[in-house]
Amino acid sequence: MCLFFFPYDLNSDGGHAHAYENLFYEKSALSAFALIIASSLVLSGCGAKTASTTASAKGSEDALEVKELRYQGSVGAVLFPELAEDLGYLAPLKLKFIGNTISGPQDIQSVVTGDIDFGGAFNGAIVKLLAAKAPIKSVISYYGVDDQTWTGYYVLDGSPIKSAKDLIGKKIAVNTLGAHHEFVIKEYLHRAGLTKDEIDQVTLVVVPPVTSEQTLRAKQIDVAALGGILRDKAEERGGIHPLFKDKDLFGTFSAGSYVLTNKFIKNNPNATRKFVEATAKAIEWARTTPREEVVARFEQIIEKRGRKEDAGAIKFWKSTGVAGKGGLIADKEFQTWIDWLVKEGNLKEGELQAKDLYTNEFNPYKDEANSK
Repeated sequence: MCLFFFPYDLNSDGGHAHAYENLFYEKSALSAFALIIASSLVLSGCGAKTASTTASAKGSEDALEVKELRYQGSVGAVLFPELAEDLGYLAPLKLKFIGNTISGPQDIQSVVTGDIDFGGAFNGAIVKLLAAKAPIKSVISYYGVDDQTWTGYYVLDGSPIKSAKDLIGKKIAVNTLGAHHEFVIKEYLHRAGLTKDEIDQVTLVVVPPVTSEQTLRAKQIDVAALGGILRDKAEERGGIHPLFKDKDLFGTFSAGSYVLTNKFIKNNPNATRKFVEATAKAIEWARTTPREEVVARFEQIIEKRGRKEDAGAIKFWKSTGVAGKGGLIADKEFQTWIDWLVKEGNLKEGELQAKDLYTNEFNPYKDEANSK
């Protein structure tokens, strides 16, 4: 008896399963001697075919230079690589959760030190780290600003803070220093005409995003940076309003990227491509799937991973916020912050070129970027 096996995809969301069928079982009317010869030949050929198929399948998995990627997560949220793994896009590559972080700069610094394999941060923070000669490269955008996903800098209703000038001597809660919120706040103050001395009198206080709203309502701070699902959850409770928004300052754009070290990319090109392709597909799945289905999937992922976290805010998720298809990166998404740092005196003119700070090479949608 000879068995022929054919794999087929059973799951349209990217999960793969294999089914096997016995295609034939044939009795021969040949003589005993002929039957022995025929059976020997058939089984020999079948054995060679099976070995070849097995070797081919194993070779496909062996093409990945590493089997897992270490990373840091975010409490009550689902990262696109986590979504990619759950959808089956990342297999056979796996993710290894190391812990949670609330800081983009800390996340990408952990990539540089080798504590994790990939990390994400605001593009301005990436530019600053690259200016310090960090051996990293951005490979895919993972968050941004659009009509539905943006960050507001909120004050309590009835607050005496009405303008940028009113922020002098006040405290603003941000998730970390040297990242998205600090850049946006300082740009807002600059555009309002505040001097450097006045801007220095605005204090940024690091507060975990999940407690920023509570800290504002307790009047321990004067302004809270609230974005995405945390913003919507806070607005639902009422009593607050945004003094200004990042979208009003910069419009629609991808704001942050995942980075890998240059060494990792060089030594693990197949794993790099798999990671970027899977994440890009997950971004597009979230972009094109009905919102209710995306939220339900996020809730399932949070429940399954068992990290004892509150998933209540996830129901407010609205959009990816990512500007480029599949997380494609554009020059302007780095040039904006290069120009800003030059203006601030943190970079010299021409010290960094946007095109050298990222690559779309591994993104399956790269041809769409090249055609523009």
